[in-house]
Amino acid sequence: MYSLILHGRRLVLELQKCRLLRFGVENQNPFFAFSNSFSSAAVTVEDGRKGQNFTVSYLVDSLGLTTKLAASISRKVCFEDKVNPDSVLSLFRSHGFTDSQISSIITDYPRLLIADAEKSLAPKLQFLQSRGASSSELTEIVSTVPKMLRMKDEKAISVYYDFVKEIVEADKSSKFETLCHSSLPQGSRQDNKIRNVMVLRELGVPQRLLFSLLISKFQPVCGKEKFEDTVNKVVGMSFDPTNFKFVQALNVIYQMSDKTIQEKVNVYKGLGFDVIEVWEMFKKWPLFLTFSVEKISQTFETLKKFGLVEDEIVSVFKKFPQCISYSDQKIESSIQTFLELGFSRDEFSQMVKRFPHCIGLSDESLKKKTEFLVKQMKWPLKAVFSNPQVLGLSMEKRIVPRCNVIKALMSKELLGRNGELPKMSMFLSTDQAFLNKYVRKHDDKELVPELMAIFTGARVSVNEQR
Repeated sequence: MYSLILHGRRLVLELQKCRLLRFGVENQNPFFAFSNSFSSAAVTVEDGRKGQNFTVSYLVDSLGLTTKLAASISRKVCFEDKVNPDSVLSLFRSHGFTDSQISSIITDYPRLLIADAEKSLAPKLQFLQSRGASSSELTEIVSTVPKMLRMKDEKAISVYYDFVKEIVEADKSSKFETLCHSSLPQGSRQDNKIRNVMVLRELGVPQRLLFSLLISKFQPVCGKEKFEDTVNKVVGMSFDPTNFKFVQALNVIYQMSDKTIQEKVNVYKGLGFDVIEVWEMFKKWPLFLTFSVEKISQTFETLKKFGLVEDEIVSVFKKFPQCISYSDQKIESSIQTFLELGFSRDEFSQMVKRFPHCIGLSDESLKKKTEFLVKQMKWPLKAVFSNPQVLGLSMEKRIVPRCNVIKALMSKELLGRNGELPKMSMFLSTDQAFLNKYVRKHDDKELVPELMAIFTGARVSVNEQR
């Protein structure tokens, strides 16, 4: 085993100690790369509103998913009849998958619902069984990583199945080192994967992220010297191995040469960023350097059209680099929604500067939150303008529960001397701070439990507020 395996746990401790240290910018070392997404997961399918509505109903009725989760899945895949998805679910059930496992599979990889059950999925499951996989092993392994079913080559799916099985079994025995004596097919490529998997597990990469690396089209866990060099660079940048950003950064750096990385850095330097700012953006979102000069310039110009100057755009990029990926249509749609809600163009620009994430919110989310706060709760539109961060909060978990408490206090005339709505900044405080200020401070022994019940009950009553 090479050095990273021997010292993996030591690197984790050093990472924890040095998480806040600068990561080599003094030398302007171009070891901070970009990447496009490593996962070739499901592409969004848009078959119209009718298909989405049917899909949501089907997922709720057939799998018992929540409406919110079903709606999220319908944005990735949708269908207008139940013939194909029924055949897929029947196939899984015939192979011994439980309803819970099937729900997990579809949630993780919803495109299976539009796969050909007879011609595509059945042969793969039958092949794995023919290799000696028991029913319990098959259902456990496939439900752990259902994306293995997208593989077409039998040899590839066989090798990947064995890797997943080895890791799952090692986790159960708490003896991950047994992978060193793996019974997988021998050869330099397989040996490297085993060693590299060991390194990543020693660094603390969780199972769910490790599996995605094993099927990544960029193959970052293959090779030896390049892999070791890449991991050292990512660890040196103090990425957390338990976080998905670690995986993104690993894929990013593994793909790119030092020369290409430096060229990408120079593009941003030419736009007014300094080197430290580039790497701070990289830490927030490793994929931001994947975009071409043309795309970056296009986003710059689009934001300029709506009143932001270059320094302000640089500030927006630093706070929220993901906005670089937004199309002109997305940004234009966002401002149109703000205008329809009653904000001016200048107010839109000011809100973007304060809270860049707002241009990434869906039009539906913006309308629902703003209309609830202004029309139902009667806050002035100016309050939303002054606190745009509220638009990024969850209706179900944050906005509605707190509003229900405020409404209860108002109905009892317990909200200050004039009974006026509190400042909207109350949404930005922690639950503990909110409850201390608006619930627990009351002396009434019956009122406090009543308000607590209102607060907790509101978490599931968001549909009633529409």
